[in-house]
Amino acid sequence: MVTLLPSIDSRISNIAPEFKALSITVKGTEVQDVTYAKDVLKEACASILESDFCWAESHINAWGDVFRQFGSKPNRTPCSAAALRKRVLKDGTMPSIDPIVDIYNAISIRYAIPVGGEDMDSYQGTPTLTIADGTESFDTIKNGEASIENPDVGEVIWRDDIGVTCRRWNWRQGVRTRIEPNTRNMWFILESLPEMPLEHLQEAGDEMVRHLQVIMPDSVIEQSLVFAAKSIEV
Repeated sequence: MVTLLPSIDSRISNIAPEFKALSITVKGTEVQDVTYAKDVLKEACASILESDFCWAESHINAWGDVFRQFGSKPNRTPCSAAALRKRVLKDGTMPSIDPIVDIYNAISIRYAIPVGGEDMDSYQGTPTLTIADGTESFDTIKNGEASIENPDVGEVIWRDDIGVTCRRWNWRQGVRTRIEPNTRNMWFILESLPEMPLEHLQEAGDEMVRHLQVIMPDSVIEQSLVFAAKSIEV
């Protein structure tokens, strides 16, 4: 099994010096239980309506502060966890999409943490968290049609050797590497700031792995903790 370890640009430490993440690589099989994930998602939605973590709101707010540092407006383009939780707090629920997506959305909602999920076989090279120069390509859907955009100069992006896979750090995922119903090999990234205790980051990762193993019993899963490298000015 090939473990997909991301690369973190040293300049990221200037924006979020204590950023850390869990990288989870999954060599999966066909989903065996399609209803389990729906129940997990429902339970996650109920959990934040009944008893949220005491640090959850401050973690979401910290992501907003980080977004402002690279010129993004979190009220307009929030981090993925903020967008999901806002919908749940408004509607009381979240519609099911797909068993895999439901599980990582559930973790994002429950733990107030941005979670990215990618089709590992569609990746070219190493997933890299870096700062855009504005020339990179990002494939998306606009007005129902395929469209290519460019990120803003200075924007934090995830990318591979082909182009951008997620804009504004964890705001919007591209089409090329997104997880589809037939995806078998997956890579997930759970992204945290210091407001989220490390033990809860690890708990979120363990819970996600457990859920994935329930719906894909024969899957092989590996986790790695990733830190922001310190940049050195010469």
